[in-house]
Amino acid sequence: MACPPYPGPMIGLINVNKPAGPTSHDMVARIRRLAPRRTKVGHAGTLDPFATGVLVVCLGAATRLADYVAAGAKRYEAEITFGATSTTDDPDGTLSETHRPPQSADGLREALAGFVGEIEQVPPSHSAVHVDGQRAYALARADRPVNLPARTVRVDAVELLAFDGRRARLRIDCGKGTYIRSIARDLGVRLGCGAYCSALRRTAVGPFTIDDAVDPDALTRETLADHLHPARQAVAHLPAVALDAAALEDVLHGRAVPCGDVAGEAAALDPTGRLVALGSAHRGRFQPSKVFPPDPA
Repeated sequence: MACPPYPGPMIGLINVNKPAGPTSHDMVARIRRLAPRRTKVGHAGTLDPFATGVLVVCLGAATRLADYVAAGAKRYEAEITFGATSTTDDPDGTLSETHRPPQSADGLREALAGFVGEIEQVPPSHSAVHVDGQRAYALARADRPVNLPARTVRVDAVELLAFDGRRARLRIDCGKGTYIRSIARDLGVRLGCGAYCSALRRTAVGPFTIDDAVDPDALTRETLADHLHPARQAVAHLPAVALDAAALEDVLHGRAVPCGDVAGEAAALDPTGRLVALGSAHRGRFQPSKVFPPDPA
């Protein structure tokens, strides 16, 4: 099957609705097979195999924006199962029943309040965190000790959506690096009954939401370009420096240009609104630090 008439590597972002089962790298490999040759492809924030929902895949020069996407606020819907623990803090691990009575809804709400704000959290032993140059999950799978230090993460809100005495459904708004599996594990410890994250759906990453996500089965070589979001969306939070033709030429060659009253980190846009550079605006001048090639015509 021939690729669509797209002259060169694609540039942009695809909001994929990842199903349960495949890894994030599986989704990247799938899209790489569909994209034109020489197109770089990467993802902006891992989802565990059991998890579903928003996975932003970056193509072409937009792979250089993955950190900006990953830094965006996250929203999850999580199912927490009480009365058991898991070696991976999710349904893919070995489960151990605690046979302790379930907690009340009021007790659960009180415990959840302690997880809002800046909290100290130890990542799961089965995670992609580096330990002495190796991934923690690789050490855990080899039955080697995994000692991960606690780190500070931000949880903006936790809402209890439903609770049947055994399972709770939560909506969690949080920042980069927050492990929902760790919240489930620590919640079980705090309540004294054990718990693990039995289902997880990411519903938003920055401006990318589940309502706009595409089913991977809908992506083909012919339709891939139709689902590209512009690179500008990855840095939609940054102020814009609008460039005319002369300023555009300067920025593409790394030269500073006037930027009016824009200050701080900013995104430079060409006359069509396409992102062409990121940089710093200071005292009325924009100095590009990261320049993006023009989109294919």
